Amino acid sequence: MHALETSRLLTEEYSAKILLATMGKPRSAFDLSDNLGIPIAACYRKINLLEGAGLLFCSERKLTQAGKRISMYKSRVKNAQIIFERNKIRAKLEMIDGTVEDYNYDIDMTALMTEMPTMAKA
Repeated sequence: MHALETSRLLTEEYSAKILLATMGKPRSAFDLSDNLGIPIAACYRKINLLEGAGLLFCSERKLTQAGKRISMYKSRVKNAQIIFERNKIRAKLEMIDGTVEDYNYDIDMTALMTEMPTMAKA
């Protein structure tokens, strides 16, 4: 995943809510859905997306009183920064295990500069 994808994922409303809610104690999809006002289907989709990106993980499987197993999710992200610099976007993630992931997305400014004069005429 590169910086643009990472920044989109971190700033998308449901994803951001899920990551923030799971930075403390692990939570189930049903808890997240109920407490954050996210439809359960959308909640599971975002959980799968965040797991696939390595930003969320299943920390345990609990047995409910009804005898069913539910997954408890926890954020891997401790801190996140999205940085706009000249000709690039950078996403810097500090993970709970102490590692830092740095994603860079370089923008070809020459292509943008050649398009700008025509855009100004519009």
